[in-house]
Formats: sequence, C-alpha cells, structure tokens
Amino acid sequence: METRFTPRYFVIEQALRERIVTMSPGDPLPSDAMLCREFSVSRMTARNAVQRLVQEGLVDRVPGRGTFVAEPPAHRQVDNLLSFSEQMRRRGQVASADHVDVKVRPATDEEAKRLELADGADVVVLRRLRLADRVPIAEEIAVLPGRLAAAIEGVDWRSASLHELLVAAGVVPRAGRATITARSATATDARRLKVRRNAALLVERRLILDAGGRPVELTESRYAAGRYGLDVRFSVEPPAGA
Repeated sequence: METRFTPRYFVIEQALRERIVTMSPGDPLPSDAMLCREFSVSRMTARNAVQRLVQEGLVDRVPGRGTFVAEPPAHRQVDNLLSFSEQMRRRGQVASADHVDVKVRPATDEEAKRLELADGADVVVLRRLRLADRVPIAEEIAVLPGRLAAAIEGVDWRSASLHELLVAAGVVPRAGRATITARSATATDARRLKVRRNAALLVERRLILDAGGRPVELTESRYAAGRYGLDVRFSVEPPAGA
C-alpha cells in the first residue's frame, strides 16, 4: 500500500511554485522566517524547500536582501527534472497531450530489474505526444509499477500532469538518473513530431525514485531537437599532475 505522507518541505516547495507562476522576475518571496510561521515548520525545512527552487534556477537568493523570482530559463537545467507540464508553465505556454495510450501488461525482464519488481509483476505503460501551445515537442513512454495503475487509468491525459497525480496519490517523485543520447526520427516520429524523417531527436532515458528511494517511473522521452534544449552546469577538473 502506498504511503500518503508528503514531506513538509515538498508542500512548501509546491506552494511557492504555484505563487511564482503568478509573479514577475524580481518579485520578492517570503523570508525563511515568514515561511516558518506560515507552514509551522523549522527554519531548516523552509530553507531546504527554497534551496530546491534556487538549484533549479527558479529563484535567486541575494545575501542580505532576500529571495527573488528569477528570469525564467529558456531550457531545462540538466541536473534537475521538472515535469513537462511545469516546464511549459514556466515558459508561459500551455502543455497538453495527444495520441495517448494507457495499458497494463507484464513487465519485461529489464523493466522488472530497473523498477525492482518481482518476476511476473505487471507494469502500467503511458504513451503520450507532448505539446506546448499545440506544437509537438516530445514523444514520451512512461513505465510505472502496476500498483500505480489506479492513479493512471481513467485520467484525461490531454491536460493532466503525471507527477501531480502521483503526488496526489502519496507518491512523491524525488530523485533519479538519466542518460541522454541522440537518434534519427523514424517515419512515425516524423509524422507525430512534424519534423522531417531522419531529423535529429534528443533522447532522454530516466529512472525516477520516490522520497523513500523506490523506483516509480522508467521513461523515455524523444524530443524534437530544434524545440527543446538542456543547459549544463559543470566544474572543470585540472589536468593530471597540475
């Protein structure tokens, strides 16, 4: 049975996300002390919630002044994963989906291994074409443990957010890892994404874990390369012997 507990830092984080959507770059956010009073949490909990937004580039902390809404990024930071719906919302675009297919089937050996499922367990598979302002951006295939089928089936996926539904079901996506590669568009890719055949696609394969460290989502997203990008932050290692 899935736990219904939602961490307090996540509640604060989501509340601030909703407010930021209606704010402008440079607008101030509540101080840590104000968040402590509003949500009845410790200063550390409030600070952790805001720090997540800082890491995503959504807000800026200015020492001695406070926290302010940042300029919206053009691309997603590669070290953070936002739901597609949230990414488009920050861009000022409307996210939607088309060509939706949902089904429950037995897990493949690879899926069972990566999702840590028992032999013979089921998975629920959600396929969607993701759009922003009705422009095709990505084809997405999400594979989740069969125990989450009740949260997935019977949903109007034309406008629903998978991660928002998971959180509502008490499953909080928290961390993960991804591999990014490239491939050429097949005839089906080209038709759905409205690109030429053999056009470059950015392919992201990721495994997402919940707040308890359990795998909850195995996803492949194929993006039209000219409509989506990833920004990378990195450190430079000195040459050997330097």
